[in-house]
Amino acid sequence: MNSFTYSRAENLETALQEKTTSLEGRFIAGGTNLLDLMKVNVEQPSHVIDIRHLPFNQITGNDAGGLRLGALATNAETAYNEQIENRYPLLVKAILAGASAQLRNRATNGGNSLQRTRCYYFYDTATACNKREPGSGCSAINGFNRIHAILGTSESCIAVHPSDMAVALAALDATVKVTGPNGERTIPFLEFHRLPGNTAHLDNNLDPDEIITSIDLPAKGFAEYNTYLKLRDRASYAFALVSVAVGLDLEGTIIKEARLALGGVAHKPWRLPEVEASLVGKEVNLENLKNAANALLAGAKGYGHNNFKIELAKRAIVRAILQAAKMEDLT
Repeated sequence: MNSFTYSRAENLETALQEKTTSLEGRFIAGGTNLLDLMKVNVEQPSHVIDIRHLPFNQITGNDAGGLRLGALATNAETAYNEQIENRYPLLVKAILAGASAQLRNRATNGGNSLQRTRCYYFYDTATACNKREPGSGCSAINGFNRIHAILGTSESCIAVHPSDMAVALAALDATVKVTGPNGERTIPFLEFHRLPGNTAHLDNNLDPDEIITSIDLPAKGFAEYNTYLKLRDRASYAFALVSVAVGLDLEGTIIKEARLALGGVAHKPWRLPEVEASLVGKEVNLENLKNAANALLAGAKGYGHNNFKIELAKRAIVRAILQAAKMEDLT
């Protein structure tokens, strides 16, 4: 780890000013990802600005009738909040499927959305990686790519976004509130993360000097019919090979509204609203669900070691929707 300077921001204005004026400065809150990256020299900030004590750690109501998650509330505080448990059980399931209890006690909601890929080659500074060093190439495309993306990839990058929480937030239509030198703005969660294209080093649409202050949940939480299905190599403390977040509104066995988001398959949580719309008015049965799964995976491309993910994802989608609808006996 290289040497760096440290300061503790006492308010938002100070934090933004320090970030704007410090070359290669980084905000730090929970630090569960940044410190790892600093230890292996992937991140080499000259200055670290501790924002942990800024007043963004509350979970409160918002004007839309939903809830506002403070960016600095921890994942554990969020998962065990009574209102979140009652109104957004899908989010609780996703958070508790991620990391370990110790990490969830430290990791923040804002940091969870900003965590970087766990691609082997991104962490290995002896290999080429466009995400770490733009223009150097992608070692994963012809390398060991079992955990890598099958949707939305480019010749520059086939890494996946690692967050479980982000997949649920995408399904719930959350929005991200940010503040920077030019003031506040709101970003729909579906537009927050990016596909790699030819700018794989950019994970999201946050400007360099902006800071996340909160994440807003809409009023509708799909509390009755929901699930988060995570398929991974071991039962705990592993990133998803494929994950599926599902929220349903049902009338009997007929789908009135559907939300489907996939994790572990793309550079961002993968969601296609047109596929969700195609399910409206249809019965929950295997034929309709398989058609939706095929549509969500349309255009999927394997890179050798990860070819299995395409069929795995299709089966996971069907199973997850049946779980959410409480109709697993149809399998």
